[in-house]
Amino acid sequence: MTLHSDVAALLAEAGIIDVDVDEVVADDHARTSAYLRVVSVAAASRSRDRDRDRDRAIVATILRDPNEMGAKTAVVALVDEIAWKVSGPAEFRQWSAELLPEIDRLPVDGYREFIRRRIQDWQFYLSVEDGHVPTPAELAEVTDWMQRHLAEYSRSPAVLAVVAESARTRKTRNIAKNRAGSRELRTE
Repeated sequence: MTLHSDVAALLAEAGIIDVDVDEVVADDHARTSAYLRVVSVAAASRSRDRDRDRDRAIVATILRDPNEMGAKTAVVALVDEIAWKVSGPAEFRQWSAELLPEIDRLPVDGYREFIRRRIQDWQFYLSVEDGHVPTPAELAEVTDWMQRHLAEYSRSPAVLAVVAESARTRKTRNIAKNRAGSRELRTE
């Protein structure tokens, strides 16, 4: 398959018709933007079970792009959007496990590891949202990004207490401490 046919097929399957394929193929930034639109459409699908094969095909196609940075950006966006939509950690674990063979084909080690870390972070976050209170050692295993994400979005006083005490950065610890003491959290 060629880059042109890959891009055209992705756009067509997503129902995106307002994009000039020739222009997108010629411009890395425009192509990344088009990929982000494609993954947004894919993530918005109501049936995650039915769409796993399609998601894997989308990831495989995007990762064939010679612009590996843009491809990584689009795949991370899909991972992020799916993580927000799944019903829990088990569903996300199953969905992401099906993508790993495609992700492992990415030639740049750093990009491949970045995507794998993002998946691990989301698995951690979803388990916390499902009721798991992490230990400081478990918190140390996730990225600074995820620690801050927990500080900003967790509704659990117990989780916020762990983050306030154990996060790597002072800023993240302060966010968690301030949110743990907020009136909104105490009234829920």
